[in-house]
Amino acid sequence: MSLRWRLLTATWIAITAALLLAGIVLGGLFRDHVLQQFQGTLTHQLDELTSRLDFDAQGQPVLEGTLLSDPRWQRPYSGLYWQVDEMAANGQGRIGVLRSRSLWDANLQLGADSLPDGAVHVHQGRGPKNAEIVMLERWVRPADAPADRWRIVVAAELQGVDEAVNRFTSVLAVSLAVLLVLLMLAAWAQVAIGLRPLRVLQRCVQDVRSGRTGRLQGEFPTEVQPLVNEFNGVLDRNAEVVARARTHAGNLAHALKTPLSVLDQATAQGAPASGTELARLVQEQLGMARRHVDWHLAQARMAAAQRLPGQRTAVIPVVQGLVRVMQRVHAARALEMSLDATGDSLFFAGEEQDLHEILGNLLDNACKWAHSRVGVRVSFGAEGSRGQIAIEIEDDGPGIGAEHLKSVIARGERLDESTPGTGLGLAIVQDLVGLYGGHLQLRPLQAGGLVAALSLPAAH
Repeated sequence: MSLRWRLLTATWIAITAALLLAGIVLGGLFRDHVLQQFQGTLTHQLDELTSRLDFDAQGQPVLEGTLLSDPRWQRPYSGLYWQVDEMAANGQGRIGVLRSRSLWDANLQLGADSLPDGAVHVHQGRGPKNAEIVMLERWVRPADAPADRWRIVVAAELQGVDEAVNRFTSVLAVSLAVLLVLLMLAAWAQVAIGLRPLRVLQRCVQDVRSGRTGRLQGEFPTEVQPLVNEFNGVLDRNAEVVARARTHAGNLAHALKTPLSVLDQATAQGAPASGTELARLVQEQLGMARRHVDWHLAQARMAAAQRLPGQRTAVIPVVQGLVRVMQRVHAARALEMSLDATGDSLFFAGEEQDLHEILGNLLDNACKWAHSRVGVRVSFGAEGSRGQIAIEIEDDGPGIGAEHLKSVIARGERLDESTPGTGLGLAIVQDLVGLYGGHLQLRPLQAGGLVAALSLPAAH
């Protein structure tokens, strides 16, 4: 499924096929060229023999071999031969009337043939010592005896041609193999350079996902730039959707919470005795309506902001700010609040407002129930993992029994109705943490109190 290997495989197959075809064609062309040169040389030898052939008074051919230019005619089995045959009209006749000394006691064997005077035929066969040879033949007529026909044959062994072709083929094969390796390396380099913008694009997307940047930034080729522009457009559109959802959520909160608060205050002020039951019922329904509004507004905001790319929030400043706020809100109780933070580069892969919502609810709950102390610890995840942020909020309050740990997170569930609240804080925290792929765990302490352990995704 790799695009790189698809391109390389297709390119390497095409290059290999092209070079194989080129090798076959070039090898064939070279052999044809050598054979043509070889036959041209034999034709020249045949012309020389024809010009030196003479006939005596009895009409018999006479040819002095020592007058020929090539000394191989005189060396036995030298690989270059000539022969003169007397031919009848039917193609039969006396073989080897005259022959070169190089033939020694052998004859050149040609099949029955008949061709016009002066024409040249080319044959391949076997010569002395069963060597492969090429033979050229020509028929001539004496001027004094035009009825007689004589065949002149020259032949040469193909061993030299085969050796030359084999040497050329070997050099050609090595050259094409080296060229194949160089072309494959060039194809690999071309694909690597051509696909490098995709690696850059991948790193840019990773930067957006990890929160280092909110948009794809950098210079890209013309073919990739439209994709970058479209992706940045999607990011901008998502940001607009989130902003619009939050605006609508705020408007709805303002539109609903204010009338609900007015009605709640009106029912609480001096209701007549006969209307006490009605006032209590109205207050209960208003409280339920307020809890539903808070719940659904939180759900709408969380769904709009779910894991948007390019989010990055420094954790320590947010925790420090919330600790200062809680110290002021609960100043009357003189709570001891401590912060233990390790690492100065802790970043949450999410929005600051969501981190405020998560930690604010947990800190507020801890401060409400603590007797004298609330502690916050912030660090990287377990076993040195830099993919998660671990946050623990501990109080020394009465704690929660193991049988109530699950139910306390349920929407609107409250274990103590005497403490102000809607019962939605932990449920909202649980939903927000889940949307970011994190984890929330409540653990009771043996000495009393409760630990809320958070695991949230970290941004680089």
